[in-house]
Amino acid sequence: MALFHVRMDVDIPRDLDPAVREETITRERAYSQELQRQGKWAHLWRIVGQYSNISIFDVDSADELHEILWNLPLFPYMTVEVMPLTKHGSSIR
Repeated sequence: MALFHVRMDVDIPRDLDPAVREETITRERAYSQELQRQGKWAHLWRIVGQYSNISIFDVDSADELHEILWNLPLFPYMTVEVMPLTKHGSSIR
């Protein structure tokens, strides 16, 4: 497994049809929650005061993460920053 720290900043256009906005957010929630149940989206934190999050993904490869991110319903409205992680030599876990 490979761990990735991912920051996602969302910027939905203000003129997007409200029905499309709601439907996209609903699909995003369902997709992200299924990935959490599968253990692939290991952690999800909101950044206070922003429409942004910090997440930890536990996936088989960078290719798998790429597919997950590209399939996010909100992906067209996101700026995404990915940092691969590895174990720290001083970690006791």
